[in-house]
Amino acid sequence: MLEQLVKEVISDISQREDRQRNRRDDAQHHFEYAVRYLLTDLWKASKSIPFRESKINRNRNYYSSQPERYRDSNLTYRQVIAAFEGLLNLRLIEITREGYYDSETLTGELTRYVATDELLEKMNELAGHPAITLKPNFQEEEFVLLRNTIDGQKRFIDYVETPKTFEYRKNLIKINGEYERHWFDLRIKDLEISKLAARLERDETTLPIDLSKRFLYRIFTQGSFKKGGRFYRGWWQNVPKEYRPYITIDEGFTSEYDYSQLNPHMLYYSMNKKMGEEDAYSRVLDGEHRDIVKQAFNAMIQADTQLRACPENIDIDKIDISWIDLRDRILTAHKPIASLFFQGTGNAMQFEDSQIVENILLQTTDSKTPGLPIHDSFIMRQQYASDLEEMMRRAFHLRFGEDIPVSSEIIIEPPRLFKDDGTPRTDEMAAEDREHSQWSDRNVMWMHRKI
Repeated sequence: MLEQLVKEVISDISQREDRQRNRRDDAQHHFEYAVRYLLTDLWKASKSIPFRESKINRNRNYYSSQPERYRDSNLTYRQVIAAFEGLLNLRLIEITREGYYDSETLTGELTRYVATDELLEKMNELAGHPAITLKPNFQEEEFVLLRNTIDGQKRFIDYVETPKTFEYRKNLIKINGEYERHWFDLRIKDLEISKLAARLERDETTLPIDLSKRFLYRIFTQGSFKKGGRFYRGWWQNVPKEYRPYITIDEGFTSEYDYSQLNPHMLYYSMNKKMGEEDAYSRVLDGEHRDIVKQAFNAMIQADTQLRACPENIDIDKIDISWIDLRDRILTAHKPIASLFFQGTGNAMQFEDSQIVENILLQTTDSKTPGLPIHDSFIMRQQYASDLEEMMRRAFHLRFGEDIPVSSEIIIEPPRLFKDDGTPRTDEMAAEDREHSQWSDRNVMWMHRKI
C-alpha cells in the first residue's frame, strides 16, 4: 500500500540527510506529510492519460502568502523543499523543467518533475488505483473559490463568508458526496489509450485525464460572486468530444444532453426579448461558418471593449470577410440585444448558467443518479436520460420563466449480452473484456472497495 511506500521513503531520506539533530515533532509531522503529498501526486500522475508532470512551487513566499482558506497548513516551505530534495537525492524523481519568475513581466513557470523508473516500479506494485484507493476529506478542502486579476495575473483571493457562500459550499459537498458513491470511467480499448494520450500531448490547451479528479469546484471570477461560478476540475471535462460517448457511470453507458444556444437564449430573455426560431449563429452568414460565428459572438459578449482586432483564437482567414464586417453583421443580426455586447456581459451570463447547472446537479443528487456537467451539457446513464432532459428544462424555466430546446448527442450502444438466437455472447464478451482490461480492472477495484 501507499503508506508502506511513504514510510520506506521517509526512512531512506532521513538516513541520507546530514542533520546534527532530529526535527522537532511538528517539523517531523510536516516533513512526513510533505513526502506523502508528493508521492501521492506522483502516483496520480503515473495513472493519468497521458502521463503528466508534477509541479512544485519553490518560492518561499508562496506557502505563507496564499489565503488561509486555500492553503494546506500542513505544507510548509522548509519541509516541502526537504521532501522534494530528498526524493531527488534518492533518484526517485527527476526535474523535467526548471521553474523561474520574471519580476519585470510578472510571469513565471513552476518547476516540473516526474517519477524515475525506480519509483514507477515501486508505484506499479501498489494495490488499487489512486482514484479508488484514496478517499477525500470534504471538510478540509475549499470547493468555493474566488478569483481576480491582480497585476495582470489571475489569482485566488480571500473573501468574507455570507449565507450564499455557505450555501454554495454546502451544495457542492452534497453533490461531491454523491459522486463519491459512484464510479466514473472511460471505456476505451487498451490500444486506444496510447492514441488518446498522444493526441492530448499535442494539444497544449487540454489537461491530462486524471481519474482521481472526481469532484467539482466552483470558481467565481472578477472578485465577485455574481460573475463566473462555473463548475470545474472534473476529469470528464478534459475528454475530447468524440470520446465522451465512452464515459461510463457505474459501468453503465451514458448519454449527453445539452442546451441549444444557451448564451443567446439567456441574453434575449434577460432583455425580455424573444430570439425567434432561427439559429442564433446561422442567421449571421446565411448558415455558413456557424462555428466561427459562434466564437465571435461569445468573444463579443465576453469583451469589455469594441474588439477592433480579431481575437487570436478565431481563424478569420477561413471566411471571406473582415473581422469588422463579421462583428457588424452579428450586431445587426442581434439588434434587440446589441447593447449587451462589449460590456463584459459574458461573466455575468456564466453566473446565470452556473446557477442553472447547480440546480440540475442538486436534482440529480437527490435522485441518486449523478450527472456530470460540461458547462452547458450533462452526461448521465442512458436509462435516466429522459429524466435528465426534464431536469434541464425545469432548471432553465425556474431561472428565466421560459423554455429552451434541449438536444442529445449520439450515444454508444451497450454491448449485446445475447445473440439473435437467445444464446449468451460469452466468447465475444470475454474478448471484449480483454480489449478493455484496464477499464474492467478499475471497475473490479471499485466493486471490491464498495464491498
